[in-house]
Amino acid sequence: MRVLVTGAAGFIGSSLSQVLLERGDQVLGLDNLNAYYDPRLKQARLDRLLPYKNFSFVRASLEDRPAVEAAFDSFGPQRVVNLAAQAGVRYSLENPQAYVDSNITGFLNILEACRHRHVEHLVYASSSSVYGANRKLPFSVEDNVDHPVSMYAATKKANELMAHTYSHLFGLPTTGLRFFTVYGPWGRPDMALFLFTRKILAGEPIEVFNHGRHSRDFTYIDDIVEGVVRTLDQVAAPSPAADGPASPATSHAPYRLYNIGNHQPVELLRYIEVLEQCLGRKAERRLLPLQPGDVPDTWADVEALSRDVGYRPATPIEVGVARFVEWYLQYHGG
Repeated sequence: MRVLVTGAAGFIGSSLSQVLLERGDQVLGLDNLNAYYDPRLKQARLDRLLPYKNFSFVRASLEDRPAVEAAFDSFGPQRVVNLAAQAGVRYSLENPQAYVDSNITGFLNILEACRHRHVEHLVYASSSSVYGANRKLPFSVEDNVDHPVSMYAATKKANELMAHTYSHLFGLPTTGLRFFTVYGPWGRPDMALFLFTRKILAGEPIEVFNHGRHSRDFTYIDDIVEGVVRTLDQVAAPSPAADGPASPATSHAPYRLYNIGNHQPVELLRYIEVLEQCLGRKAERRLLPLQPGDVPDTWADVEALSRDVGYRPATPIEVGVARFVEWYLQYHGG
């Protein structure tokens, strides 16, 4: 297939692109390599993809509509995976405009390009953040998600609504994936695992929010990518129950929503213990209250994704964190 991957220099996007390239797909990566975090890491991820003959790359922002349309016209993608976005819950408190530009305007440009070029399937990144103030666990795609607690979450909820509109009006098959805390080699420096590792090795204290008592459904990158590929290969179809929306996650339109996580929440304190074991060092912990915009716990109900595409996350944190530490030390020459 010809697959356009936005955010191809990102953590998930670069790993996904490599898997698609290895199986023989033609991949066009699109990324703006912005400075939200160290662009050198983004370039290093991209450098792993450039040797593939079936890979090409365009540097552009989603909100640049002419550039997006030119990429679509030159490549002619059959399917699209939209992973480019302004990420981060806490940064959305400081710079909400960046989230509107990339996650709303940019996503609209992707939808329009897919609509007018008859793309077979659009898979896009949503987020577990959409569950916001929900307290019923595990989080289910059948749950109401009308109470976001960050601008980032609000834009991801908006993406789901926009996608349904295009599926309904124009018959564009769309599948949204609500990612739960993704970690692993080549991960983002603004995420806890990367931050903790850097500070522990430097002998600096780590900031442990909510006194470490919140839990996250930490999901290893390889498990995430496998789920994305399986979803991409199964084009969203209308629900058989037909006259109206069958549930929040399905529709009379070719539209689907899934959680994609590990289905095994881990308390942050346990996550830190595993990291300490892998590094052979103890962390100095600075215990702090829960940050604005954060949620106390996440836990993915992945039954729908398992049922529909055979998704089976298989990597425990003891294995995944060890692989991250091995990569980190190698990448930084430790």
